[in-house]
Amino acid sequence: MRLEGRLWKSGEHWLIEVPALAAMTQGKTKAEAYEMIGDLIATMANNPELEVTVEPAGSEAFTISANRTGILVALLLRRQRERQGITLAEAAARLNQTSRNAYARYEQGQSVPTLEKLEELLQAVAPDQQLVLRLAA
Repeated sequence: MRLEGRLWKSGEHWLIEVPALAAMTQGKTKAEAYEMIGDLIATMANNPELEVTVEPAGSEAFTISANRTGILVALLLRRQRERQGITLAEAAARLNQTSRNAYARYEQGQSVPTLEKLEELLQAVAPDQQLVLRLAA
């Protein structure tokens, strides 16, 4: 799984963001910005097993991937839920589950959802967002 990001020059710095994770940072050079976004995502995931790879994909685009897809998916779910300002219990209720653990196991990386389940989970925590898939060249 890869998440897309964008990079642009603003004054003396390069700003870099991954919108799906609501993650943004900067660097003095493009290389430093790429390094900073990888470090930021690894820090946000708070899991020492996660290794983030940042790959340029054009002058203003890049993708990120990770050695542990489940951890990246868990981070995506948590960040989207937090962006919406809902609790674990509210997320579970939106999935018609009585226990917040039904949702939390995905957000904690204990379970890796299928594509269909990921879409359902994202719809529950971020109904205004759309999951867009595309084949990478």
